Amino acid sequence: MTSGLEGKVAIVTGGARGIGLAIATVLAERGASVVVSDVNREMAEQEAANLVSNGRQAIAVVANIASAEDVKGLVATTVSNFGRVDILVNNAGITRDGLLLRMKEEDWDAVISVNLKGVFHCIKAVLPIMTKQRSGKIVSISSIAGAMGNAGQANYSASKAAVIGLTKTVAREYASRGITANAVAPGFIDTAMTVALSSGVREALLKEIPLARLGTPEDIANTVAFLSSDQANYITGQVFHVNGGMYM
Repeated sequence: MTSGLEGKVAIVTGGARGIGLAIATVLAERGASVVVSDVNREMAEQEAANLVSNGRQAIAVVANIASAEDVKGLVATTVSNFGRVDILVNNAGITRDGLLLRMKEEDWDAVISVNLKGVFHCIKAVLPIMTKQRSGKIVSISSIAGAMGNAGQANYSASKAAVIGLTKTVAREYASRGITANAVAPGFIDTAMTVALSSGVREALLKEIPLARLGTPEDIANTVAFLSSDQANYITGQVFHVNGGMYM
């Protein structure tokens, strides 16, 4: 059985590190041409070069998804290089944590601007292309925080919950055009963010996870790859919770 990704073109935002890099790598390994998009030019170019050196098709495009103009440029560059867009993975996101009463308005706005408005920009930019193709896969990264909330993350939780609502609306609006939209909601994943946790906090966290381990970036990447493939053609408007059983 083929992966269903051969000959496909994928944009991965926030693709130069962590979960985004794992997604870009897995999609490329399964045959897709990948656009590694990130705000960090050096990292994006390095990771795209690494994929190319391993025999994959990849380019780097610098874009701040909070900017509609940057996103238009990202999609235009993708089409210029590869002629189409088959897969959009909305992975880029930021945190500005703090208890609600102490949260600064600019921290609220910054998170919503990237995590929600950025997803809106990206989806809006690829829809005309996917509609013309009458095919496309949109996979947006939400979070366990968007499903169950998380103390100190009112802005982040709100943005990730909103991504789920946006995903379901896109799924309903564009199903007739052959476009699917799904969300993946990671639990606690073993990245630089969780490495910084103290041993006590980490141990307490593991007790809340039935599988008793943190997820890996590849756990998320494999789910995204499935939803991006032809094997998921009859799946749309769904939220895939990948969290080791922490949220059911």
